Amino acid sequence: MNEDAFWALIDELSGRPGTRDERLEWLEGELLRRPAGESVAFQVRLEKACGAADTHALWRAADLIEGGRCTDDGFHYFTLWLVGQGRKVYASVLADPDALADVSDVRALVGRHHGEWDDDEWPEWEELDYVAQDAYDELTGQEDDDGEEFLEAVEAAEDEEDEDEGEEGEERGAAGPEGLALPRLAALFPLGPSGS
Repeated sequence: MNEDAFWALIDELSGRPGTRDERLEWLEGELLRRPAGESVAFQVRLEKACGAADTHALWRAADLIEGGRCTDDGFHYFTLWLVGQGRKVYASVLADPDALADVSDVRALVGRHHGEWDDDEWPEWEELDYVAQDAYDELTGQEDDDGEEFLEAVEAAEDEEDEDEGEEGEERGAAGPEGLALPRLAALFPLGPSGS
């Protein structure tokens, strides 16, 4: 699965009607129609996209939206949610994290206490991280191995891709201090008693 094929699936996922669970069922169905290696390749692309989003500026943006409560796990789930928004939103937010202020799902949260947000409204999508493994396990009959074969296949595919591209993984902080200014997002989600 190349990058364009990955983003075609994600773009279709982001535009589908229904709950997140219903959309994930659709994605799993799409992966089940393909060879098991496509599920591995999907996960490699997903992890690479999340890794590229792992910057201080985006963590600060997630923390602003979530009222100062963004944990390390929560930030990973945020990057999954961001990927799930589709290629255009993902690219614009990577280029300028303050562009999250223009995302309709983020704007729908403004002025509402976190306790009022439905599960499908939170800018976190942990379950997206498990769809490819579920499809792979079903296709290979490995449902009882706790995902070990899948994780080994993903690691091997990542190693091969890194060798082909000569890349090292990106680390949070790539944006640098200048990338931390988020004026539009800070105006929408001021930290303080009202956001607690």
